[in-house]
Amino acid sequence: MRKIAESCVALCLIGGVCLSMAGPAHADRKHREKASGANDHGDIVTEVSRVQITGGGDTGKDTVKLTPENSNWEPPACWYEPKTSPKELKEKIESAKPEKRKPKKKKKPETIFDELEESNQDAADAVSNQVVGLYEDYYQTDKYEDYNIDKQGEGMFWEGVRNPDRADDPDSYKCSQHAYWVPDGETPKDVPLAVSPKVLAEYAYERLPIPRTEISLNPKGKQTVNLDTWVWADKKRFKKVSVTASLKNPAISATTTAEPVSLTLEPGTEDARTYPGSGTCKLGESYSAGKKDQTPPCGVRYLRATSKNGTYPLKATLTWEISWKGSDGSGATLPAGTFSTTEDLTVKEIQSIVRD
Repeated sequence: MRKIAESCVALCLIGGVCLSMAGPAHADRKHREKASGANDHGDIVTEVSRVQITGGGDTGKDTVKLTPENSNWEPPACWYEPKTSPKELKEKIESAKPEKRKPKKKKKPETIFDELEESNQDAADAVSNQVVGLYEDYYQTDKYEDYNIDKQGEGMFWEGVRNPDRADDPDSYKCSQHAYWVPDGETPKDVPLAVSPKVLAEYAYERLPIPRTEISLNPKGKQTVNLDTWVWADKKRFKKVSVTASLKNPAISATTTAEPVSLTLEPGTEDARTYPGSGTCKLGESYSAGKKDQTPPCGVRYLRATSKNGTYPLKATLTWEISWKGSDGSGATLPAGTFSTTEDLTVKEIQSIVRD
């Protein structure tokens, strides 16, 4: 029965076509990885989108993903896009037939378990033939005529693809319908998850090369009770970044941009004062000589020393505003995103000597 179950899983046609037995799937997977950058998740081969991500600038390797401020929003887990020509689809489905796979040299069963294994394989092959037959009927006669071979070069079959960052998300199965035909240069109507500039922009959200939040302090190291600490983020490091997600056919794209707009400080104790009082400021202003008597535009003042060997966790959260523009002139904003860092600070009291 396990063989039958594996066949049913492999023949699921998630995102259009799986159609491979559990055994040969591993060999076929290597071919697909070379051909289209496929990822594998368990026994199911999941083909990666043809969407290309470009841009981002030189932000180094130490980048992070933003946490959307709107906790109910997520980038799309899957979408439909042009993937397979009529000829390719026909070849994929026909190659899934058990007789098309390289036959194994059968040996005479030596035990009851060998007989059961052979019986299970025969049953699995029968299931495979039945499922393949259903898909052959669908694309050859029921819905289309011979897979639309006569329209080769005039369009593509659109299939569901998974967002590689959310491949294990149950929502990625929402794009598991049959592959469907769309003429070149057109986009399908009444398909909410069909690729579009908006879908591309949301996908690009997680591909933004956001530098890890870092802050500078003055004074550095140990802090002093009732003395101001200047806090700021390096404006050369934290600047606007953009990436573009695009498809060649149909020729659509979207550029998603993130811009740092504010720094929020949480002192880690109620015995503290923030500047400004809300704790949220712009990226701050670096401290320099001559500013000793000025109130920091972004900073904190601790009112009580830390206990012995204790620290206050100063949390700094950088907020980025996100917007996008599509190749068709569309555009909008996406939920702002944040990334935080924490500095453990020791605060001491000034020791003074009182003389009579």
